[in-house]
Amino acid sequence: MSPETIPTLVIGGGQAGIATSAHLAQHGVPHLVLERARIAERWRSERWDSLVANGPAWHDRFPAMEFEGLDPDAFAGKDRVADYFEAFAARIKAPVRCGVEVVALHRLPSGAFRAETRDGVIEAEQVVVATGPFQKPLIPAMVPAQAGLMQLHSSAYKNPAQLPKGAVLVVGAGSSGAQIAEELQRSGRQVYLSVGPHDRPPRRYRGQDFVWWLGKLGKWDAKAKEPGTEHVTIAVSGAYGGQTMDFRRLATQGVVLLGRANGFAEGAVTVSADLAQNIARGDANYLSVLDEADAYAAAHGLDFPEDPEARIFAPLPGCVTQPVLSLDLAAHGITSILWATGFALDYGWIKIDAFDPQGRPLHSEGVSQVPGLYFVGLPWLSCRGSAFIWGAWRDAERLAAHIAARVRADA
Repeated sequence: MSPETIPTLVIGGGQAGIATSAHLAQHGVPHLVLERARIAERWRSERWDSLVANGPAWHDRFPAMEFEGLDPDAFAGKDRVADYFEAFAARIKAPVRCGVEVVALHRLPSGAFRAETRDGVIEAEQVVVATGPFQKPLIPAMVPAQAGLMQLHSSAYKNPAQLPKGAVLVVGAGSSGAQIAEELQRSGRQVYLSVGPHDRPPRRYRGQDFVWWLGKLGKWDAKAKEPGTEHVTIAVSGAYGGQTMDFRRLATQGVVLLGRANGFAEGAVTVSADLAQNIARGDANYLSVLDEADAYAAAHGLDFPEDPEARIFAPLPGCVTQPVLSLDLAAHGITSILWATGFALDYGWIKIDAFDPQGRPLHSEGVSQVPGLYFVGLPWLSCRGSAFIWGAWRDAERLAAHIAARVRADA
């Protein structure tokens, strides 16, 4: 049976793949988008039930389409986001083929590519890999299964009722971990939250959302992380109408804060003595945004209301000043651990020499070192904003132009 042929193949039907399709269509480049399940599947089935976008609707969208019937300052729920991408794909008549998983991608001697799927083979001159950054859930090999607890990655968590009765240890306090910890606490659970190094911007300051300030301050366009911040996560939330993620507030509500979990022995999780340092670092990041925002407002003559209360911190809670360094799980009634510890890339299905020893794509702003191979939708692909909805749109626009030029050159 002869393989199906298409000039350009896009693998992945999430935000990056749909954005790429839109821009390829504008350039008149024939293409096909393959999606392993449904459009924006990870938003539907690999997120918890109450998740909302971390940015307001005016920001977390494609520039070409607004959220219909949603307040621009509201935070869209996960299903609403998935519906948005599905509606956008229908609007542009994107050639998406759902339920088709690419199991292997090879490069042919001719320089073209061969994608093997469970439904047959597709060959293409160009391939855009748009499978996103949330590929392989990471769970540290710390607490053995024999410990008898339920252990879930945040991508498998749905709601508090999913967990057995008892207290919960949440490891990781970025956006996912912090939001899930608060949801569990509000449901009546005793929650222990392991907090590592993090940034925590204000949700709003002087009448503007922090995403607006980061844009005005040029931070979304930053080309690389500052040295020493490679493993720093961001604690921000659109939940409950949008609020600053303040770990002091969580402690006041009853969450017990811990430093980084670093081991397990004799039924207890050992904890680093770095909690106060991590909280202080988050505070410093928070204050730096306020300082830069004030300087920008003054330099540009912006008549924004003052917000002195934003600089007032509650006292450090006892769990910070007298930190727990060993957490006996049974003694504290902990029956489940939720690992909000991020994801790893998983490109084992790409049988092409296009990666560094750590499995990361070798590319220049999404253009692979392998001619005709592209990546889009990854964090820091071209700048800090690349993994966001609007950031993927911008990167896809640039890469589609690159592909169109390549097609014309080969014509």
